[in-house]
Amino acid sequence: MRRGIGYLVAAAIVGASIWLASYLVSLAPQPEQQERGPQIPFAQTGRVVAGSGAIPVFGAGTVRVSADVDIAPQVSGRVSWVEPGFESGGRVEKGQAIFRIEDADFLHRVREAEIAIETRQAELAVLQEEAEFAKAQFEKYSRLQLETGSSVIQPGPLALREPQIRASRAALERENVRLAAAKLALSRTEVRAPFDGYVLEESLQAGQMVTSGQVVGRLSTADAVEVVVPLSDAMAALIPRLWKLRAGDSDRRVAARVTAAYGDASYAWQGYIDRAEVSLDEQTQTIDVIVRVPNPFASGDLVEGAISPGGSPPLLVRKFVEVEIQGISPESYFRVPRPALRPGPEVWVVGGGRTVSIVPVRVLQRIDDEATVVGDLQDGQIVITGGIQFATPGMVVQTVADLGQ
Repeated sequence: MRRGIGYLVAAAIVGASIWLASYLVSLAPQPEQQERGPQIPFAQTGRVVAGSGAIPVFGAGTVRVSADVDIAPQVSGRVSWVEPGFESGGRVEKGQAIFRIEDADFLHRVREAEIAIETRQAELAVLQEEAEFAKAQFEKYSRLQLETGSSVIQPGPLALREPQIRASRAALERENVRLAAAKLALSRTEVRAPFDGYVLEESLQAGQMVTSGQVVGRLSTADAVEVVVPLSDAMAALIPRLWKLRAGDSDRRVAARVTAAYGDASYAWQGYIDRAEVSLDEQTQTIDVIVRVPNPFASGDLVEGAISPGGSPPLLVRKFVEVEIQGISPESYFRVPRPALRPGPEVWVVGGGRTVSIVPVRVLQRIDDEATVVGDLQDGQIVITGGIQFATPGMVVQTVADLGQ
């Protein structure tokens, strides 16, 4: 009985506590309800810059000689003299003798040919005299025959020495050819430089035996070098008249500047587009554009840094260089931050009222953090470079300028 009364008292206490708690909660003040405004996304931006003049096309490549030749004698013999400057790194001038081969044997051959000619000339003279004598005798005999009324006998070619004279003249001509060959071989005992150039390599010394056709050195031209610049088809398309250029054509030149680092400085040489290869590189699928640099061994123009104590360098063969080519000059084009380019391609422009408009563009070039485009843009316009993943026309955004207000 007492246990039942305890349960009732406990239940009454719990119920009273629940009621009291509910009453106190109902007396608490209600929080004010505030309506949330629309969320305006924040966009990172950059500016449009109007371009003018030619669009530069940038590339890089390695300097190579425009032409080189192997130096080899055309006759065999012992080397009697070598030009001191004919060594690797040395310079030679066109027509300069670079080495000689002993010529005693060749002089003997010339003299032998001259003696043989003198002999043949004497033999021919004798035959011609005999022919004249035979002709005179037959003429005298013919007159006697006419006086006596006998028939006149005509002399044959053999009697007049005609075949013998033709054979003697042929032999004389053969000896003249031998003399010309002997003199030519004698002239080839002195090897001369075919053009102004630099010695790339040599392996020759006085007293050495050489044979005809044996390569003893290599010369490169000094008047020009070439730089092979691989470009994508999009970059090559910016070079004016590229496929109309012809090697050596001075009337259609497209200017180019070659820059090379030397020590702590950079130097530049002026060149031009000489031609372009008509096939793509198999691995890179690029077009090789050939830049020709005249007078490369003259000092370059200082671009950056200070001239080294050793002086300004020439444009060294096999040097890796940067190349800037004078590209096309559109009527109007613009430069925008590269992140501003969107698939399409298009750019998102922030206009009045911070609203977004979408402008289609044609991309001419992408260089580092900048892109060159053509489209319905204006100088100084604000374009979105990041912060949002998508945009629609008329969409409102916030920019850094809004945060500063």
